[in-house]
Amino acid sequence: MGLSLGLLSTARINEKLVAGARLVDEVDVVAIGSRDLARAEEQAARLGVERALGSYEAVLSDPQVDAVYVALPNSMHVDWSIRALEAGKHVLCEKPMARSVEPVERAFDAAENAGLVLTEGFMWRHHPQALKLAELLPRLGALRLVRASFSFPLARTGDLRQSSELEGGALMDVGCYCVSGARLVAGEPVEVHGEQVSGGEGVDVRFTGLLRFEGDVLAVFDCGMDMAHRHGLEVVGSDGSLLLFDPWHSREPVLELRGADGSVEEIRAEEADPYACELRDLAAAVAGSAEPLLGPADAVGQARVIDALYRSAQDGRMVRP
Repeated sequence: MGLSLGLLSTARINEKLVAGARLVDEVDVVAIGSRDLARAEEQAARLGVERALGSYEAVLSDPQVDAVYVALPNSMHVDWSIRALEAGKHVLCEKPMARSVEPVERAFDAAENAGLVLTEGFMWRHHPQALKLAELLPRLGALRLVRASFSFPLARTGDLRQSSELEGGALMDVGCYCVSGARLVAGEPVEVHGEQVSGGEGVDVRFTGLLRFEGDVLAVFDCGMDMAHRHGLEVVGSDGSLLLFDPWHSREPVLELRGADGSVEEIRAEEADPYACELRDLAAAVAGSAEPLLGPADAVGQARVIDALYRSAQDGRMVRP
């Protein structure tokens, strides 16, 4: 019997996670909880999950649930992660965990006190394409620049990503991938600058950022919920560059390596479901056979940069994270 996973909320992303879990022997999704039992029953029946529960608390008190996936709105991530940990459940928390550092540190303190696993759900980091990216970086020479983008047109009104109360916004929804990508290849920035366009219910519907790293490495990114579908990651060095056409979804795991001499080499990473990869990592961490790929240092670093970008956009100046 593998790790028994319960889902907090009936968020649409559950469909992707459950599909990934079907590919993983080590994880079994056994319950979905919602404050609306009918919604939980509908999604459980549609996704083939055996139990539907009428509250999040019911999932946390279920003795057959070993771990939970927190796919609630951003503003509820840390609170319910901590409640789950205090109830004795391991936690996979959907990204981003929070938009400031203190709540993230509090959540990981709770995990340490409980002796349980807590990890942030940036599924793209677990995919072979991201691992291949890290492997190929030395071929670029000295790192110079990172460029990243992620956008889509959000047509629905009243979507939770448009709510400032629920900590929505473009940076929190899709821009955090760009920040994650820049940090993966360049480390932690020493200075950031952000610009935003506001909309919805007081959130950033479009955001651009500049990150400066040690050694004069720069990263620039843009994200938005009011633009055409775009997603890309480019890493430029002194001797070459790498271009990922589908870095965040990882459906087409192709990396294009361009040499300083004009040569172009197409490198295809192993195809895999990123949610399945993420769940295998969680199961291994719970079993004690490996440390989670994304631990407290990465989650705190991510929150620190997001917080600094928002402060910069508000104050109109460069900010040190």
